[in-house]
This record gives sequence, C-alpha cells and structure tokens, in this order.
Amino acid sequence: MIVGYAYPWDFEGDPAAAPRAAELGCDAVALAATYHSSRTVSPLHPTRRVVEVSTSAAYVALRPEAWRGHRLVPSPPSWPGGETAFDTAAHALREAGLDVAAWIVVTHHDELGLANPDLVVRNAYGDPYSYALCPSSPEVREYACTLVSEVAVASGVDRVVLEACGPMGFAHSGVHDKVEYAGFDAVARDLLSICCCSSCAGAFAANGLDVRDVAQRIRAGLRDAVGSFDEAFDTEMARAVRATRAEIGASLQRAVLDAVDAVRPEVAVTIHGSRTPGATGSFPEVGSEVLERVTAVVANAWDAANALEEITALAGAASEGTRLGAYLRLDRGWDEPVIEPRVAQYRGAGVNEWHLYHLGLLSVTGLATMRRVIEAARTAEGSR
Repeated sequence: MIVGYAYPWDFEGDPAAAPRAAELGCDAVALAATYHSSRTVSPLHPTRRVVEVSTSAAYVALRPEAWRGHRLVPSPPSWPGGETAFDTAAHALREAGLDVAAWIVVTHHDELGLANPDLVVRNAYGDPYSYALCPSSPEVREYACTLVSEVAVASGVDRVVLEACGPMGFAHSGVHDKVEYAGFDAVARDLLSICCCSSCAGAFAANGLDVRDVAQRIRAGLRDAVGSFDEAFDTEMARAVRATRAEIGASLQRAVLDAVDAVRPEVAVTIHGSRTPGATGSFPEVGSEVLERVTAVVANAWDAANALEEITALAGAASEGTRLGAYLRLDRGWDEPVIEPRVAQYRGAGVNEWHLYHLGLLSVTGLATMRRVIEAARTAEGSR
C-alpha cells in the first residue's frame, strides 16, 4: 500500500492536486484532520506559495456537545478551508479514486499547552514544553480519546493514522528553535525528554520512585555529560524510569484505541511508533499489547542512518498480520542510485506499507522522486 501525506489546504483552490496524487500512484492519502502550528509551502499551488498555520487546529467539524465540560477543546482553523477543509479535500481525493485516512496529531498541541501550563511536559529543571501535552494527566487522556473518537465519527473514514500518540519530548518543538547551539547529544536529549510534572510524579511514585530524585539524577547527568541513559541512574532505577515512561505512553494508546472501538470498531488504526525504550515525539514507544490491536505500525525512516534499525525492531515485535509501514521523507537523501536498493532492503525487512511525506510540500523534483520510490515499491512488492 502506498500512502501519501497531505494537509487539507493543499487541495483548497487547486483542482489538480487530487488527480496528481492519484497519477503519482498513491493508493490512499493520510489527510490531516488535526495538526499543530507551522509555516508550510505550496510549491505547485496555482495561487499561493506559503500558508501560515498560527495554532493547532481541527479540520473536521466536531460536535460541541462532545466537548461540553472539557477543559481542553481544539480550535477550528481560520486559514484556507476552515473546519470543512477536511471534508472538501477528502471529497476531491475520493473523486480521484483514492482512499482517505484521517491523520491525527494527538499530544502535540501548542495553543492548548500555552493556555494550560500545568498539563504540559516539564523537564527535570521544571521548564515547560508548551507544545507537549503530557499524557500522564487524566485531562490530557480525556482530550486525546475525545479527539480521536470524534474525528473517527466526523470524518467518516475507514482508517485513522495516529501521530504523537504518547509523550512528546525535547525534540520537535516550535518556530525559530535555537537548541542546536547547545550541541546536546542523544543522551542529553533523552534525559531532557523525561517529564517530571506533577502527574508524572504520581506515576513515578507508583513504581517506587521519588520524582525529586529522578530530576536530581537527570540534572547531574546533564552536568556531567554522562555517556548513557543508564549512567545517569543506577541500573534498577533506570529500569523503573523506563517502565514508568513506557506505561504512561501505553496507557494513552490503550485508552485511545478503546475510544475508537467504542464509536466505530470497524475503523482500522495505524500508529506511528518506535520500539526504542523511552522514545517520545511523533514516533513514541509502542509496546506489544498495542501492536496486537492496531492494523498497522509505521516506523520513522526519515533518516537512512537508523531507518533499518527502527524498521527491524518493529518487525520483530509486531503481531502476525499487523502491517508494517516506513515513513519516508523524500526531499533529501533519495538520489536515483539509492532508491531501488534501499526500497528493496526495507521490503526485505518486512515493510509492506509506504508512507510518503509530503504531497503538498514537495516540488516538481520531489514529486518525481516520489514517483520513482512508488515504482520501486511496486517492483519490490511484486518480487516477493
């Protein structure tokens, strides 16, 4: 299966966009039903080149009664298309012969995080990550479950794709990010991704940990530039920290899957995930219990240096019958000589879904690369 990703505004005012996606060879389009703030480009749109998305928003018309009494409520967009943008784009895509999945970004929400600082991830120094709703909070889990179930109902799709369905971490923050100046390595970024908010304090306590001790170990590890996660803690404590973090993410994922089952059990669920312990962000850690329940899991294959490792780990953990996707960023690193061997390598590791980023953002050159990747994927599928 070939899945192209797109925003609803990619199709607003561009009647050629949906037929172009079909002509490229996509089977389906994962269309953003919710998304965070960003500045996006539209290199092939007939009338514009830049869309300023000032806040997170929902692009389907959600029922007010479903949110009554909730503290966290998503906003409608004020930019092209408005809250009917998803429906309009989905209609155009179906007219072009394509299936449509609702792409839902779950805990990455800048506007709600800024307005509710007690519900966001806080690092060991108490610094808030305003884009990152912390799933250890019951109110955040309630928001996530309501959001996904409402999108499943309002969109009428047969498939939802869940991104950031777990804790957000230090990476993937916001505009004009200056963190690269500190030169943090992977260990430092992992340590800065551990949430020490009041809700997480309770989760740590349930595993015999004092959040103040956890935070102190993190700060010391950052000060001393430790070489590994385990070096920041003793072995038993490191295991307990990892277990706590895994359960926070798994609890959210289970709750969201239950919410979808409660309203539309026939809907197929795809989740972006990783088997890396403590993984956060768009591809959070997913456990075997969640992998048993989803239709497909998608590995982060944006960086060729670690893509095969991510794919292989998920292939080894996924249940029989669970489809395995590779999420490919096609604007760089996909020169002609690498396409066929890399696609064949991923296919050999178990990939049978190709999730391609991004139909609306790529230039003519980028879409030509996408076409060649799709052709290589079809060839690889036929050879097995």
